[in-house]
This record gives sequence, structure tokens and C-alpha cells, in this order.
Amino acid sequence: MSDLLVPLHVQYIQSLGKSQDELVYHLTAHLRMNAIYWGLTALCIMGHKDALDRQEMIDYVMSCWDEEAGSFGAHPDHDAHILSTLSAVQILIMQDALDRVDIDRVVKFILSLQQPSGVFAGDQFGEIDTRFLFCAVNALSLLGRLSKLDVEKTVGYIEQCRNFDGGFGSSIGAESHASQVFVCVGALAILDRLDVVDVPTLSWWLAERQLPNGGLNGRPEKLEDVCYSFWVLSSLSVLNKVHWIDADKLTSFIMSAQDPENGGIADRPGDMPDVFHTHFGVAGLSILGYPGLADLDPVYCMPADIIERMGLRKGWKNLERRTF
Repeated sequence: MSDLLVPLHVQYIQSLGKSQDELVYHLTAHLRMNAIYWGLTALCIMGHKDALDRQEMIDYVMSCWDEEAGSFGAHPDHDAHILSTLSAVQILIMQDALDRVDIDRVVKFILSLQQPSGVFAGDQFGEIDTRFLFCAVNALSLLGRLSKLDVEKTVGYIEQCRNFDGGFGSSIGAESHASQVFVCVGALAILDRLDVVDVPTLSWWLAERQLPNGGLNGRPEKLEDVCYSFWVLSSLSVLNKVHWIDADKLTSFIMSAQDPENGGIADRPGDMPDVFHTHFGVAGLSILGYPGLADLDPVYCMPADIIERMGLRKGWKNLERRTF
């Protein structure tokens, strides 16, 4: 397959909310808010934002409000978590409904999760990860409250997570991983502290993630996976090194993971599609400049026009979009 099957992917995303009588729907409740964000963002990039009902989506997001914590869970009656909080904020911004949020309470919730070391916990139960740090920085930026953050403490933790290969891990001493590179580079970009990054070494490490079949992996000696099309490319875009990847081979790999019958994109050819890989496959193609797709901001992973209107893009920019 040489073309992106946009109509099929739109239908696939539309079908996901109609499976509430299936066991898998209930087993994935902890990912529901994230899944809505993935689906909506993919639709926006493909030019079909209105394929899902706006009011129904807003009502669902607000039904996940955790009154006690003052933020959002992944599903009604789930505890508030920083991952679902970021997704809720992103969804409401894309749907022009951020006025529904008690921003002061959400900001208080986010700031309460920062630890003395500078890293953030995901929720009140205390699991820490650089992903949660990025979620905090990203959400505070989108909410216009980045000034409330202890920037030096936050940057200091990220710097301690930098490894000899230029990459970043999930915590101090953890091995470099492409998704953790994205969250650390993304947070540093938002905080205007890309000086912390060893650009030549990290760019080399990221480019080395491409395998002979064109796909990208997350760390050495691992299989290729469509989702790394975004994790790797987003960081390379911020570092202005997307051209270090063979874009044609990566595009072919993403296309080969499409389901030509029911739509959706899988992690690799022959596997079952899901909304996570559909979103990140489309996101990767947008960064590569695939024709007909809207420009994606590589840091916020939202439509670039929204981020630009909010005045949030700083010292990074997406590379000039390729001509296919």
C-alpha cells in the first residue's frame, strides 16, 4: 500500500466508541481518556475533526472529573491521574471548551505531584517517571500557568536522566528509550532549556533507531514499531535532524501496517490495529510532510495551528515539509 487510507481510518476511529458491549472496551477503561485524545488528534491531522460528536466528547471528559482531587481520571469514577489530566486538557482545547475546566484546581493538583527531586508522580500513589514530568510541563504550559513551576528543579532532574549516549531514561540511571527521549526533549523545549541536550550524540542515537525495513525501534536490538515513528521523529524535529531518517522507507513501513479492510494502523504489518498506533502513525507521517495531512506540532503533539494561535511555540520549529 502506497497511500494513507484516510476514509477507512476515519471509519475505524468512529467505530471505537460503539463497542461498549465488548469485553475489551471495559478492560481498557484506564486508557479511555488517552484513547479519545489519540483518536481526535488523528482525525484533526487527517482533516476530519468533526467525525466524532463534539458535545458527546466534552460531556464524557467532564464526567471524568475527580471532585476530591480537582482533576481528571481516565474514566468516570477513576482516580485523577496526570496522564488523563493532560489528555483532558488537550481534548478540551481542540474542542474549544477549556472554559469548562476549573484551571486553578487542576494546576494545584499538578503542582502537588512534584517531588523534592524535581520529578513528578503520576497520581497520589506516587509512581514517578519522566513521562509524568512532561505531562506536568505540557499541561501547565497549555493552561498558561508555567510560571508556577519550579523550572530549575524540573530541569535539574531531566539533566540527571541524561545518559552517555545522549538519550534519556524514565528515571535517573535508567537506560535510554525513544519515548523517554521525547518526553525529556519535549519538556526542555517547552521550558526553553534545550541547552541541556547533547544534540550531536542524541541525534546520532535517534537516527540509529531506523532498521533495514524502514521502521524505527525504541532502543537497540528491539523490533520496529509504528509508534516510534512519532517518538523518534518528534525529537529529531525539535533538534532539526529529521533529514537523518530515510523518510521514504519509514513512510512505506507505516503504510504496510495499515488494515486495508477495516482501517486503523497496527504496531507492525500483520498485527491488529489500534487507536494508539493509528494516531502515532498518522502523527509520524505529518512530521514527514505527507500530502493532505495538517501540520502537527512535534512537542505538544497537537495541530500546529492551535499551538501557534496560543503563542506557545518557542525556539523549535518543524522541518520544512517534504514534497512527495
